[in-house]
Amino acid sequence: MKLKVTQNNLNQALNAVSRVANTRGTLPVLANILIKASKGILLIAATNLDIGITKYVGAKIEKEGSITVPANILTSFISSLPQGVIDLSLEDNKLKVVTDQYNCVINGISADEFPVIPVIESKQEIKVNAKDFKKSLNQVLFAASSNDNRPVLTGVYIYSKNNNLYMVATDSSRLSESIVCKTKENINMLVPSSSLSDLYKIIDDQTSDITILKDEQQVLFKFSETELVSRLLENNYPDYQNLIPLEFSNTIEVDRQEFLNMIKVSSIFAKETAGSLTIAINEDNQTINIKSLASQIGENSAVLKAKIKGTAEITLNSRFIIEVLNVLEGENINFCFNGKIEPILLKDPNEKNFIHIIMPLKV
Repeated sequence: MKLKVTQNNLNQALNAVSRVANTRGTLPVLANILIKASKGILLIAATNLDIGITKYVGAKIEKEGSITVPANILTSFISSLPQGVIDLSLEDNKLKVVTDQYNCVINGISADEFPVIPVIESKQEIKVNAKDFKKSLNQVLFAASSNDNRPVLTGVYIYSKNNNLYMVATDSSRLSESIVCKTKENINMLVPSSSLSDLYKIIDDQTSDITILKDEQQVLFKFSETELVSRLLENNYPDYQNLIPLEFSNTIEVDRQEFLNMIKVSSIFAKETAGSLTIAINEDNQTINIKSLASQIGENSAVLKAKIKGTAEITLNSRFIIEVLNVLEGENINFCFNGKIEPILLKDPNEKNFIHIIMPLKV
């Protein structure tokens, strides 16, 4: 193998794929990145067997060949180099990297030992706007569970209904639902949130569309000379729609940033009680009162003006409120609930495509 490639193009590709290289696995080759020069294209790939990322990079290839080298070493080295042309060549499973100022050799493992990243051949194909898809990912990913005891809740449910493409995630204490776009395609799959988190990080602002293909076990996302393949989770997602209240006896419209700041300050005193805050609303004086208590530190009470219908109080996890307020984009938000033990709904009054549900804490 012998080729020339720019530092900028190679660095971008390595940063995209290296995030899935598995340095803790039992197979040493999984900690490596595959470099393959073939048919005028430079392929850069990594996998941890659950997810694989491939980048195609423009390069001047003089001789074809392939090798795998440690992801952390190669990525760190290339990112440290100045911009310019890099010469890559292969000698006996050793990758030689040469620039005007640097000359290094990295020991590798034969590309024959690198796992084959699955090729998905599906007649079903859906194309979505990258900006819309990334926005929906941002709105739901934080609500997925990180507890492997219930694998189904570690995924993001992506499905179509009534000509809309939906994304949903829940950890059983909160739930996010986002409408991505209109679609006539029929799609129904449960994708690991970890895979979609990696996907979110590699979708850049220049990406216009994302093509999605799936079979029974895997899904492929294609865009901008990039391919991400992920395994699918067994799709027995809970019927969540019955959890979403349709009517409310208590409603608030409040400035999002002011409410966020007040929740953040109040949460300082809520660490002893696992982030518990009590939010009381008063229709007569149109105020929200937020209380937090730490027996060893003290207590805090904050008051905020808002448009309010109803007089009630509810206890919530402050971290859950902060995380959803961070992804809402509007100036104001709606905060709606019924009784003390019933779920609350948060949304942007001018955004019809996203809602978030939080279950209250029992006190």
